Amino acid sequence: MIKRNINLSKPRVVPLPSFAFIYFCCPLNYCFSFSCQLQGQFHLNEMHKAGDLVLGGLFQVHFTSIPDLSFTSQPQQPTCHGVYVLGFKLAQTMAFAIDEINRNSNLLPNVTLGYTLYDNCLELGIGFRGALSLASGQEDQIVVDDTCVGNPPVVGIVGDSSSTNSIAISNVLGLYRVPMVSYFATCSCLSDRQKYPSFFRTIPSDAFQVRAMIQILKHFGWTWAGLIVIDDDYGLHAARSFQSELSVSGEGCLAYTEVLPWDKDTDELRRIVNVMKKSTARVVIVFEIPSRMISLLEEVVRQNVTGLQWIASEAWAESAVLQTPHFMPYLGGTLGITIRRGEIPGLREFLLQIRPDLHHNSSYGNSLVRLEHFYCWLEGGGAICTGQEDLGNADTEYLDISNLRPEYNVYKAVYALAHSLDDMLQCKPGRGPFSADSCATLQSLEPWQLVYYMERVNFTTPSGDQVSFDENGDVVPIYDVINWLWLPDGSTKVQNVGEVKRTAFKGEELILDEDKIFWNFESKKPPRSVCSEGCPPGTHMVRRKREPECCFDCIPCSEGKITNKSSSLECTSCPEDFWSNPQRDHCIPKKTEFLSYHDPLGICLTTTSLLGTFICAVVLGIFIYHRTTPIVRANNSELSFQLLLSLKLCFLCSLLFIGRPRMWTCQLRHAAFGISFVLCVSCILVKTMVVLAVFKASKPGGGASLKWFGATQQRGTVLFLTSIQAAICTTWLVSSSPTPHKNTQYHNDKIVYECAVGSTVGFAVLLGYIGVLAFLSCLIAFLVRNLPDSFNEAKLITFSMLIFCAVWVAFVPAYVSSPGNLADAVEVFAILASSFGLLITLFGPKCYIILLRPEMNTKKAVMGRGIVS
Repeated sequence: MIKRNINLSKPRVVPLPSFAFIYFCCPLNYCFSFSCQLQGQFHLNEMHKAGDLVLGGLFQVHFTSIPDLSFTSQPQQPTCHGVYVLGFKLAQTMAFAIDEINRNSNLLPNVTLGYTLYDNCLELGIGFRGALSLASGQEDQIVVDDTCVGNPPVVGIVGDSSSTNSIAISNVLGLYRVPMVSYFATCSCLSDRQKYPSFFRTIPSDAFQVRAMIQILKHFGWTWAGLIVIDDDYGLHAARSFQSELSVSGEGCLAYTEVLPWDKDTDELRRIVNVMKKSTARVVIVFEIPSRMISLLEEVVRQNVTGLQWIASEAWAESAVLQTPHFMPYLGGTLGITIRRGEIPGLREFLLQIRPDLHHNSSYGNSLVRLEHFYCWLEGGGAICTGQEDLGNADTEYLDISNLRPEYNVYKAVYALAHSLDDMLQCKPGRGPFSADSCATLQSLEPWQLVYYMERVNFTTPSGDQVSFDENGDVVPIYDVINWLWLPDGSTKVQNVGEVKRTAFKGEELILDEDKIFWNFESKKPPRSVCSEGCPPGTHMVRRKREPECCFDCIPCSEGKITNKSSSLECTSCPEDFWSNPQRDHCIPKKTEFLSYHDPLGICLTTTSLLGTFICAVVLGIFIYHRTTPIVRANNSELSFQLLLSLKLCFLCSLLFIGRPRMWTCQLRHAAFGISFVLCVSCILVKTMVVLAVFKASKPGGGASLKWFGATQQRGTVLFLTSIQAAICTTWLVSSSPTPHKNTQYHNDKIVYECAVGSTVGFAVLLGYIGVLAFLSCLIAFLVRNLPDSFNEAKLITFSMLIFCAVWVAFVPAYVSSPGNLADAVEVFAILASSFGLLITLFGPKCYIILLRPEMNTKKAVMGRGIVS
């Protein structure tokens, strides 16, 4: 609250100091001055040292007890108790860094840095009071003159340790652009430059820590893990970040996400541990602070939950309080993400200077701790001591400098502020970054001016680590990966096994020395932690309903589809000419199918075709040999020879339908078939017409009819009728020629090679023309079937045409309904059946007479006289 009393006799506007908001202001004797009275004192544990410029610090040195806040009486100041050794060590590290800077003539020459350090007692309220005290000062009364010049109480603050405290403090100090450099606050929310414009940190944010953990999960193939977080900004933001990153990366799933209660709620702890026990996840990731982890681990021990691989956040990755024989059977082998280790030469000697007899009334003022108590606690855990004991030989956490991690962050934070101040003070007037090219001066330094230089600071520590901040105030991220080694003698060793860092080209890069990692399992190998084992090749993942995406069933691929790698989301179809093998893990060429000469059916049809051709040749030979006999000369022997030749072509053309379809066979087969059969049927038609003409010529006055059916006319008629079919075939081949075709419609796993007819109309016209000729032949033969036997072949022609028509009428539906090579087989069968029908019915009786009844092969017998039975 601000109460301002200004002399009104001479009105003027006087700017308030940036941090006068906790003072009570009253008028002085002059109108252009006013004073501010401190409303009340915060009783804080502190350590300070005077200097030209002062840096503030917030550290956890004690634990706290919250006073009664019922507001029925004036609230008491909170009390702090116990000692947090690491917190005091961090404060001493800041004091050492400032002392080292003051002794460095190359950094801030002629400027002495001082410090004011407060204990936050792990309590937000106390930390906030400390931050306000650092920003405003604790003088009982200050007088601001007319110029309102002078340095603020501190130019920058190192702290706070927790994310929650840092968020609250930065929300206020950020309004005044006071630079604040945290050494332990990792919440990714603090990277929001709009909310926290003057916040910096020397520890990577949780966003990087989460990605580092995901890299570890990915490295070991752990796709199924549990997540446990603390119920504060640190834990809740980490949980959200983890879920988001896993969703984006697709590297795994969370089996459960649990929030640990702040109080020791045994029922809730029992429930959480029971969830861990029942879950199939063997990896547990925990974002927690050591003091809260103890309650969880006590319940883990009580329920004897073993076989878990713990992954620790940087908050507890190196906590010595958890590395006890009581917990190590469960925590052995823990992998942790921890702060980068550094070297700070001379720190141990500085720490040894803290002695009660040396600092009883020193410049440290009200010490952060009562040094005599702290000293004796270090020496003997609270035993009686004189304060004269030598700590040099004591094995304590306070003096251990072999593993400086948060200390190194504090060290870098102090040096970042110092280098920024040094860059600021080296500014040359007229060439500065501020308005009118001005520079900041030691006498009129504003906090926001230091923020400008903090954003651009860049230096290298004695350990060789580069320190700079990005546009969000985050340091160049790098983490060490540690492993808790449980030795046979029961002791514990924390060892470095790798690092995670961000590189310009590879992003987050994980480097692990797996040979050094201790695994707390009988197999001495990394555990398997998956919800569902990866699907083998030949199967694909189908996610289970209402379960995370890492939980799935493996379903075999359907025919024609494969997966040739593990854990595929879907099967891929094979190319058109390929099919899946029985294992469904790769594509193989489809089997090709056609009416082959090597198939039993092809062999049978080929044999039948050649047999028919051979029979035609034999009959032709018989007819040629007996060409002068009456039975051969009757009814025009020339037409009989042509008919035998055409039947021979019909038998041979069927061979074009057998074998692998090629362009020339596809084009030739139907043309040869159509022309051969038209030639055959034309001969039969002319033969029938000759029978009719001869009968008419035998009647009185009918001799003139024979002149139209002489040998020349017969040849011409056959040639003309055949030419029409040749024209139909030519038109068909030119307009839409049959072509070889790979048909995959009949069988998925086979390719049926066939000849596509090209034009169905052309094929129909070809068959239709043959059908018309056959019908005419059958009709005429039927009409003259009852003529005298002396002149009659009509009955044989009628019978042969009935067989021919029956075969081809049955052929059409059989051909249409037969798939693949069976269609070719049906057509070949129709050709052979009709050809054999014609051959047997027309030439069978004559061959019988010629060979077996030669007495009937006489002119008298043929003319119907003297027939021998």
